[in-house]
Amino acid sequence: MTAAPATPPDHPATRLRGAGAALRRHPWLTALGVLAIAIVVLIVLWDWNWFKRPIERYVEARTGREFHIGGNLDVDLGRTTVVRADAVRFGNAPWSKERDMAAADRIEAGVRVWPLLRRDVVIPDIHLSTPRLRLEKGPKGANNWSFLPEREGPSKWDLSLRRLWIDDGRLLFLDPAGKTDIDFAVASIAQDKPDAAPPIQVKGDGHWKGNRFTLRGRAESPLDLRDTDSPYRIDAHAQAGATKAHARGTLLDPLRMRDFDLKLALSGKNLEDLYPLLGLALPPTPPYSLDGRLTRDIDGKRTTWHYDRFTGKVGDSDLAGSASVTTGGARPYLRGDLVSRKLDFDDLAGFVGGAPDTGGGESTNPELAALAAQRAASPRLLPDTPYNLEKLRAMDADVRLKARRIDAPKLPLDDMDAHLKLEAGLLRLDPLNFGVAGGDIRSTIRMDARESPIRTRADIAARGLNLGALLPDVKLAKEAIGKLGGDVRLAGRGNSIATMLGTSDGTALVGMGKGSISNLVMEFAGLDIAEALKFMIKGDRQIPIRCAFGDFAVADGLMTSKSLAFDTTDTIIVGEGTISLKDEALRLKLRPRPKDRSFLVFRSPLIVEGTFKHPRFHPDYARVGLRGALALVLGNIAPPAALLATIELGPGKDADCGGKYAK
Repeated sequence: MTAAPATPPDHPATRLRGAGAALRRHPWLTALGVLAIAIVVLIVLWDWNWFKRPIERYVEARTGREFHIGGNLDVDLGRTTVVRADAVRFGNAPWSKERDMAAADRIEAGVRVWPLLRRDVVIPDIHLSTPRLRLEKGPKGANNWSFLPEREGPSKWDLSLRRLWIDDGRLLFLDPAGKTDIDFAVASIAQDKPDAAPPIQVKGDGHWKGNRFTLRGRAESPLDLRDTDSPYRIDAHAQAGATKAHARGTLLDPLRMRDFDLKLALSGKNLEDLYPLLGLALPPTPPYSLDGRLTRDIDGKRTTWHYDRFTGKVGDSDLAGSASVTTGGARPYLRGDLVSRKLDFDDLAGFVGGAPDTGGGESTNPELAALAAQRAASPRLLPDTPYNLEKLRAMDADVRLKARRIDAPKLPLDDMDAHLKLEAGLLRLDPLNFGVAGGDIRSTIRMDARESPIRTRADIAARGLNLGALLPDVKLAKEAIGKLGGDVRLAGRGNSIATMLGTSDGTALVGMGKGSISNLVMEFAGLDIAEALKFMIKGDRQIPIRCAFGDFAVADGLMTSKSLAFDTTDTIIVGEGTISLKDEALRLKLRPRPKDRSFLVFRSPLIVEGTFKHPRFHPDYARVGLRGALALVLGNIAPPAALLATIELGPGKDADCGGKYAK
């Protein structure tokens, strides 16, 4: 019988017989092969939803909140394993009216496998579809983003997120106690660099502290918030009511706001609107626009926000300087060092309860325009708008404002230096200095708003004011020469400027030394018709002023003259009467006494009456009429005799006053 040919060693049948023999000699290889095949089959057929409940229990145990995967849980294994979870939601705090704090239609994340062996969780990509996040504050300062404290100490696992993509996201922030509710739409923005974390675009609206609020802007990826050493760029526009802000620049460690370099532009119709937004008790102003650098310092519990090197305008005045606000104390503390190269004086009207002018292109806002119209229609001149005591007590301040030049067409103001200090309702202006008519007025004002009504004390000293410059609109007084000054000391009570002055007690003195004034003015003051006509025809001339002096006692808002005189080499005018700060009423009688002999003169007292807003000046018509009637009777007897009634023999004497206040 012929033997079968031998099978070559490299034949497949030979290799199969060899493998079978090896498996018979090593049965563990058989088990390993079967296990590998089973794992492959298991992976292919495994329902990953079996892991949903263990994952939910783990998250709930770590956070104290309900966690639920309502859809499928799917896993694609690989060096970077991709995990997908549908209809995911995370529970809210028990006190919230809404069940969920966060939810998403789908979460898809890639996880690198090998780093897990080193306890490193590396997630190169995470994709959120229609995520919803609700952040809210609750009763007694609670919030819904605080979870159970760590009971096992810091985690030994390191988490690294590389890229985040958000589709149609929504962020809701609610603070009922702070009257704040904001709803943001958040979405990632495609960019040219595929490996970089995409930035996000944010747009939303709602209310911030009761004011209508909108926000739009662009920022780096939220994942970059975790990088404390890399600048985080933002460019955002926000608006609350009429107040607008534009912040652009970089943040470093933004979650803790460790450091940043931001340019912040602020604008609005009224700086007073910052009080409900930021707690800054600023006075009413016309529209403003400022732009500066925003930084922050932290010292224990106190945080100081700096707004440095800002420039801009408030109303028709330019404004520059630096300011800061410190929080964490009993009250916010505002500090500022401000400079204005050209200050429109009526822009400061809000400090005293007034309103700026509204005509001639003046900057204003509807509220101040309405107040200006109200003030114009009022028969009173002194501002009667009450101060807000709550605001005066809500903030402390130390602010210095210097104006190098003042635009005040109706007032001879040159410059200003004001230093305001406010502490727990006690306000001091020390100093409040104005350059006026070539001289200066120096004031110290104290307003105690710790009780109601406000108690106010004012000490005012004027020195070296030029007489001609004080009366720029009086043509005949432009050439007047002389310096005057005075002292005013008043103490009153009331919550407005009008009531403070209307209840005040104190003294008011004014004086002038040697100078000169138009003789025509003096002749008109005495109704010297002949002299006035003579100077109108031949021209005016200056006559020397010896001195002027006024001394008033003030009691309960009523100024009563103790002495009042204006003495020249030609005429002396002496006066008496009262000025009511409460009623804004003038009741003064000025008696001219010539020092020469004049014909055609009707020397009678000059009456000053009316109100501060509408004063009236006229002679004592009864006295003028008596002299005129006497002249008429004498004229009927013999025409030349009529001149006897108008002859003044010049009984006036020099007044005893000096130039104490002229320097």
